[in-house]
Amino acid sequence: MHTIRLNLPQQAYDIAIALGGIAKLGELMSHLSLGKKVLLVSNPTVFQHYGDRAIASLENAGFDVNSYNLPDGEQHKTLASVEKLYNTALENRLERSSTMVALGGGVIGDMTGFAAATWLRGINFVQVPTTLLSMVDAAIGGKTGVNHPQGKNLIGAFHQPKLVLIDPQVLRTLPEREFRAGMAEVIKYGVIWDAELFAQMEKCDRLDQLHYLSESLLQEILVRSCQAKADVVSKDEKEAGLRAILNYGHTIGHAVESLTRYRVVNHGEAVAIGMVAAGQLAVNLGLWQQASQDRQLALIQKTGLPTRLPEGLDLDAIVDSLQTDKKVKAGKVRFVLPTQIGVVKVTDQVSSEQIHQVLHQM
Repeated sequence: MHTIRLNLPQQAYDIAIALGGIAKLGELMSHLSLGKKVLLVSNPTVFQHYGDRAIASLENAGFDVNSYNLPDGEQHKTLASVEKLYNTALENRLERSSTMVALGGGVIGDMTGFAAATWLRGINFVQVPTTLLSMVDAAIGGKTGVNHPQGKNLIGAFHQPKLVLIDPQVLRTLPEREFRAGMAEVIKYGVIWDAELFAQMEKCDRLDQLHYLSESLLQEILVRSCQAKADVVSKDEKEAGLRAILNYGHTIGHAVESLTRYRVVNHGEAVAIGMVAAGQLAVNLGLWQQASQDRQLALIQKTGLPTRLPEGLDLDAIVDSLQTDKKVKAGKVRFVLPTQIGVVKVTDQVSSEQIHQVLHQM
């Protein structure tokens, strides 16, 4: 088991990466001084694969476990779904010492975390991510929330988990499209923080399916990505400054997701499109070299992720929707733009005309 410690002023917790880790869930939680009542939240697909294993581990450690499955998909990431968790928490008499455990991808983790943040003004929360995207990004750092019809993740709270448990074995049942989506976030870390990780991935002929990655490269991807997220969050828990760089590719990406009603592209695909757009903006503004943009483009293509906008999108609507982005400050849209592989800057000096120019190129 490889353990990364995320140190925050109010709380510290472990990100544990362990083969077969779901079987260790109860044991790891038993060391955290949690109450006995646990609500395990998942979706039907994930629960069918891993629910019984997680419940058995928790019960063997002495926890009193109930479970609830939410529907799968970004379109269900709503307040109505969270209300179902509140009702279940009430039915099962969850107390302030109780724990909600999220067993699933980013959608399940975000909703479960938000329910835990707001039930009885905040109860314990544990993340057991089952997608590559949630392992390297969504499960770490305490961002929780749901979507609003006008924008992604506009309703939410910061609520740190007590533990993040990553079991790489669960990736074997992950659909190929979801694996590719996770690779978008891994590439993001290479561009914003870890040039060595970027270079290691460039050496791999294909990155679009799990079986093309060696065990050592997969371990390197998980450890280095989680460490990058932990490093950034430990310096800026609530996105007052540095943490904004984690939104690389997300500004235009979120707009694409919301305008297509979360049904055309998934989150990772939208981020890939957003990274291409941000990279081209940086080239046009003279911030980084075309050669670096070409390297980024080649790596994204190696993962099988899209690099162009979905057909039929209104470019004016994309630009307009950027005004509802969470990163808008004093009415100005802030972009995370690369200056070299491994280094980015946050700027609000990007005009609507410059954004239009890049979107037309895509």
